[in-house]
Amino acid sequence: MSSFFVMSLLFGLIFGQTASLCAPSEYTIHVEKRECAYCLAINTTICAGFCMTRDSNGKKLLLKSALSQNVCTYKEMLYRTALIPGCPHHTIPYYSYPVAVSCKCGKCNTDYSDCVHERVRTNYCTKPQKLCNL
Repeated sequence: MSSFFVMSLLFGLIFGQTASLCAPSEYTIHVEKRECAYCLAINTTICAGFCMTRDSNGKKLLLKSALSQNVCTYKEMLYRTALIPGCPHHTIPYYSYPVAVSCKCGKCNTDYSDCVHERVRTNYCTKPQKLCNL
Protein backbone atom coordinates (compact mmCIF):
# COMPACT_ATOMS: atom_id res chain seq x y z
CA MET A 1 0.00 0.00 0.00
CA SER A 2 1.24 3.44 -0.78
CA SER A 3 1.73 5.98 2.00
CA PHE A 4 -0.70 8.34 0.21
CA PHE A 5 -3.46 5.72 0.41
CA VAL A 6 -2.83 5.07 4.11
CA MET A 7 -2.77 8.80 4.93
CA SER A 8 -5.97 9.35 2.91
CA LEU A 9 -7.66 6.50 4.78
CA LEU A 10 -6.61 7.88 8.18
CA PHE A 11 -7.69 11.40 7.21
CA GLY A 12 -11.07 10.07 6.05
CA LEU A 13 -11.65 8.21 9.31
CA ILE A 14 -10.69 11.19 11.46
CA PHE A 15 -12.54 13.76 9.36
CA GLY A 16 -15.60 11.49 9.07
CA GLN A 17 -16.22 11.65 12.82
CA THR A 18 -15.77 15.41 13.01
CA ALA A 19 -17.95 16.00 9.93
CA SER A 20 -20.93 14.32 11.55
CA LEU A 21 -23.51 17.05 12.05
CA CYS A 22 -25.51 15.34 14.80
CA ALA A 23 -26.69 17.83 17.42
CA PRO A 24 -29.70 18.90 19.52
CA SER A 25 -32.27 20.60 17.32
CA GLU A 26 -35.40 22.58 18.23
CA TYR A 27 -38.66 20.66 17.80
CA THR A 28 -42.31 21.24 18.69
CA ILE A 29 -44.41 18.38 20.07
CA HIS A 30 -48.21 18.64 19.98
CA VAL A 31 -49.89 16.78 22.86
CA GLU A 32 -53.58 16.27 23.47
CA LYS A 33 -55.76 13.94 25.52
CA ARG A 34 -59.29 13.00 24.55
CA GLU A 35 -60.68 14.24 27.90
CA CYS A 36 -58.90 17.63 27.86
CA ALA A 37 -60.11 20.78 26.13
CA TYR A 38 -56.80 21.92 24.64
CA CYS A 39 -53.83 20.70 22.63
CA LEU A 40 -50.47 21.65 24.13
CA ALA A 41 -47.60 22.76 21.87
CA ILE A 42 -44.32 21.98 23.65
CA ASN A 43 -40.98 23.35 22.42
CA THR A 44 -38.15 20.91 23.14
CA THR A 45 -34.93 19.63 21.58
CA ILE A 46 -34.40 16.33 19.79
CA CYS A 47 -31.32 14.76 18.23
CA ALA A 48 -31.19 15.36 14.50
CA GLY A 49 -28.57 15.57 11.81
CA PHE A 50 -26.17 13.69 9.61
CA CYS A 51 -24.01 10.75 10.68
CA MET A 52 -21.35 9.16 8.50
CA THR A 53 -22.39 5.69 7.33
CA ARG A 54 -20.84 2.93 5.29
CA ASP A 55 -22.24 1.43 2.13
CA SER A 56 -22.85 -2.24 2.82
CA ASN A 57 -22.67 -3.68 -0.70
CA GLY A 58 -21.21 -6.93 0.60
CA LYS A 59 -24.29 -7.87 2.62
CA LYS A 60 -23.75 -11.59 2.10
CA LEU A 61 -20.13 -11.39 3.24
CA LEU A 62 -20.66 -9.33 6.40
CA LEU A 63 -22.05 -10.23 9.80
CA LYS A 64 -25.55 -8.94 10.53
CA SER A 65 -24.16 -6.63 13.27
CA ALA A 66 -21.94 -4.93 10.68
CA LEU A 67 -24.95 -4.02 8.52
CA SER A 68 -26.62 -1.65 10.98
CA GLN A 69 -26.01 2.01 10.17
CA ASN A 70 -25.29 4.80 12.64
CA VAL A 71 -28.04 7.30 13.37
CA CYS A 72 -28.15 10.58 15.26
CA THR A 73 -29.31 9.55 18.74
CA TYR A 74 -29.33 10.72 22.35
CA LYS A 75 -26.06 10.78 24.27
CA GLU A 76 -27.56 12.64 27.23
CA MET A 77 -31.21 13.52 27.83
CA LEU A 78 -33.53 14.58 30.60
CA TYR A 79 -37.30 14.54 31.02
CA ARG A 80 -39.54 17.50 31.76
CA THR A 81 -43.22 17.45 32.64
CA ALA A 82 -45.88 19.82 31.33
CA LEU A 83 -49.46 20.44 32.46
CA ILE A 84 -52.12 20.04 29.76
CA PRO A 85 -54.74 22.79 30.31
CA GLY A 86 -58.48 22.20 30.33
CA CYS A 87 -58.49 18.69 31.80
CA PRO A 88 -61.31 17.52 34.10
CA HIS A 89 -60.44 16.60 37.71
CA HIS A 90 -60.61 12.82 37.11
CA THR A 91 -57.91 13.00 34.38
CA ILE A 92 -54.15 13.10 34.95
CA PRO A 93 -53.21 16.37 33.18
CA TYR A 94 -49.43 15.82 33.03
CA TYR A 95 -47.26 14.86 30.07
CA SER A 96 -43.54 13.97 30.36
CA TYR A 97 -41.31 14.50 27.34
CA PRO A 98 -37.60 14.08 26.54
CA VAL A 99 -35.17 16.97 26.10
CA ALA A 100 -31.93 16.27 24.24
CA VAL A 101 -28.93 17.65 26.14
CA SER A 102 -26.29 16.15 23.84
CA CYS A 103 -26.28 13.80 20.85
CA LYS A 104 -24.03 11.21 19.25
CA CYS A 105 -23.82 9.06 16.17
CA GLY A 106 -24.50 5.47 17.17
CA LYS A 107 -26.79 2.51 16.83
CA CYS A 108 -30.50 3.23 17.27
CA ASN A 109 -31.85 2.04 20.62
CA THR A 110 -35.55 1.21 20.36
CA ASP A 111 -35.92 1.51 24.14
CA TYR A 112 -36.09 5.30 23.82
CA SER A 113 -35.90 6.17 20.11
CA ASP A 114 -38.11 5.77 17.07
CA CYS A 115 -35.89 4.01 14.55
CA VAL A 116 -38.37 3.96 11.66
CA HIS A 117 -37.17 5.43 8.37
CA GLU A 118 -40.58 6.59 7.13
CA ARG A 119 -42.16 9.41 9.07
CA VAL A 120 -45.93 9.74 9.27
CA ARG A 121 -47.26 13.26 9.85
CA THR A 122 -49.09 12.97 13.20
CA ASN A 123 -47.65 16.00 14.97
CA TYR A 124 -50.65 18.32 14.81
CA CYS A 125 -53.58 19.47 16.95
CA THR A 126 -57.26 18.67 16.50
CA LYS A 127 -58.27 20.91 19.44
CA PRO A 128 -57.57 24.58 20.25
CA GLN A 129 -53.85 25.03 20.84
CA LYS A 130 -52.02 26.40 23.91
CA LEU A 131 -48.27 27.03 24.04
CA CYS A 132 -46.31 25.46 26.88
CA ASN A 133 -44.37 28.14 28.78
CA LEU A 134 -41.61 26.75 30.98
